[in-house]
Amino acid sequence: MKKRWILVVLLLIAIAAGVFLLPEPTGGKSPKKAGANGPIAVVLKDAELRDVPVWLSGIGTAQASNTVVVRPRVSGSLEKVNFVEGAMVQKGDILAEIDPRPYQSALAQAKAQKAQDEARLNNAKLDAARIKGLARQDAASQQQLELAEANVLELSAAVQSDDAAIQAAQLNLDFTTVRAPISGRTGVRLVDAGNIVTANQEAGLVVLTELQPLTVIFTLPQKYLSSLGKNIQPDAAPLKVEALSESGDLLDEGKLELIDNQIDASTGTLRLKATFKNEQLTLWPGQFVTARVLIETRKDCVVVPSEAVQPGIDGDFIYVVKSDQTVEARGVTAGIAADDDTVIEVGLNAGEKVVVVGQSKLKPGSKVSPKEEEQP
Repeated sequence: MKKRWILVVLLLIAIAAGVFLLPEPTGGKSPKKAGANGPIAVVLKDAELRDVPVWLSGIGTAQASNTVVVRPRVSGSLEKVNFVEGAMVQKGDILAEIDPRPYQSALAQAKAQKAQDEARLNNAKLDAARIKGLARQDAASQQQLELAEANVLELSAAVQSDDAAIQAAQLNLDFTTVRAPISGRTGVRLVDAGNIVTANQEAGLVVLTELQPLTVIFTLPQKYLSSLGKNIQPDAAPLKVEALSESGDLLDEGKLELIDNQIDASTGTLRLKATFKNEQLTLWPGQFVTARVLIETRKDCVVVPSEAVQPGIDGDFIYVVKSDQTVEARGVTAGIAADDDTVIEVGLNAGEKVVVVGQSKLKPGSKVSPKEEEQP
């Protein structure tokens, strides 16, 4: 029995030893780790030759071209409110109506007064003519003639005063119909129908805001004053201006209307004003936007994606791929940035391939293999 246990133990030891001593399936050769001493996968782009726009950007605020508080110009009971809050109205549209009856009565009274004075004037003219004939025959005195002529003049003046009173009464009657002074968008209704309103009351009936066109006031640092160059001249052609959202989306295109005549000494900035048609109502009064003005377009520039330009001890450099698929770290002189690209002033030719992704794994002489750029 004891010998049997010894044989079992020896058999287990032999089996275990055989497992560890078996050769590897690959014939004893160790597999290489992926990428070891092989080409490094990178994303490449060609340096391009193209025209590059030069923009100056600043933060601005959209403002309405005109804002009017519509107030009643006569007092009375507000009978109708004809506008819808938030609707677009045209200049001359009827916004509200005030009870016209008191002003119709005042107009009728002014016209009656004129008719009365005209009748008295006609009678005074006849009297003056008769007295003038009698005076030629020495049947009336010169004093009587002068009094008759003075009466004619007095009544003529009264008729002129009546004309003015009629015009004023007619104007007040017209003011009972409240019309839009400008084309624009209505705001919140400030007074409801049925209320008593007074002439030029502070609250008004509604606020009208002109949204088309719309202006943007923005600022630029004073160092860009020289970049504006000849565009400061009053007779210069207006520059193109774009309004961008916080995320960089284009809201609208317009033109530069004004470069302010002085620099703000407290901030060292220059104010500019641009006008936009705002046909799609993408701009709204009070909205913060990025306004950028196009000052020039540089021709035939060598351009690469900005991520290709790397900072180094001796300045900026770019990994350029040579014909044997190895890279060199080439020093360059970077110029202006245009959106996501950078202009290379010196050190690179159009058509050369540059590394835009994967530079951290590279060193001069590294072999690379292109891969597809990962989409965000």
